[in-house]
Amino acid sequence: MEILFIILTILGLSLFEIITSIDNAVINAEVLSGMGKKARRFFLTWGFFFAVIVVRGVLPFLIVWATIPNLGPFEVLGASFTSGLAKEAIEEASPILLMGGGVFLIFLFFNWLFLEPKNFGLRGEAFFQRQGAWFFAVVSILLLLIVWFSLRMNPLVAFSAVAGSTAFFIIHGFRSYAEEKEKNLLSKKSNISDISKVAYLEVLDASFSIDGVIGAFAFTLAVPLILIGNGIGALVLRHLTISNIDRIKKYRFLKNGAMYSILFLGTIMVADAFGAHVPVYITPFVTFGTVGYFFYKSRVDLKKMEQDIKVVIENK
Repeated sequence: MEILFIILTILGLSLFEIITSIDNAVINAEVLSGMGKKARRFFLTWGFFFAVIVVRGVLPFLIVWATIPNLGPFEVLGASFTSGLAKEAIEEASPILLMGGGVFLIFLFFNWLFLEPKNFGLRGEAFFQRQGAWFFAVVSILLLLIVWFSLRMNPLVAFSAVAGSTAFFIIHGFRSYAEEKEKNLLSKKSNISDISKVAYLEVLDASFSIDGVIGAFAFTLAVPLILIGNGIGALVLRHLTISNIDRIKKYRFLKNGAMYSILFLGTIMVADAFGAHVPVYITPFVTFGTVGYFFYKSRVDLKKMEQDIKVVIENK
């Protein structure tokens, strides 16, 4: 049963990493198409090492360590697989870690729902996008309620909720700036060097990977499992970047699946932080089910578009 849980967790982590980073893969493919062979090869090899080991490997380790600074580095790595004081310390501190991550993910979802352009996959999405000005009111009231109830339980959990919201706005600011820089990188008139483009892609990849790293804690607090699952997802994503990215872009509602997965995982993390212990198998099943539904919806939509194009060609 333990082995089955580990396999399920790794598969869930990999799928979540892939689906939340598709936008990043699209940007990578577009920027790489305007770079020389050496720069492309460097990014796809050493860039992959940086993305997996430094970002997706070191970052979750640092997050856990920062939450429980009295543990040593090897205790953090091995605590989830062994019994003892280290494991108990991580379990006791888990509400602090889960609350911050959950608030970050929920804010990320509402930002997408209210403010980001999207292909409307469910009824109501168009309505919420027309109410974009309400985004800040909604997340502010939500944070106020979470902090109020968290203070009754543990002030550190309340602080973690504020830290999660702060992290969201800081990272969102970096991404907004990166979107402006992306226009210059893709411009044919741009004289930006390949080295600068590689550096830009690494920074952008790091900012996008934070979603997957934080969401990973909804699956498990075991850092080695997070490294393996996210690493496999990053490897698949690199392959898609250089091969089938145009095909993936045709599945219009995959981003919707990613964002609803983020909402569900964020909600699970906040609920768990408040003491509603969600069974460990729920998280991967929710991810598979949500992504699977929107993949199916995208596939049906793609087939319909292909049939419409075929009819138009035949009528000509």
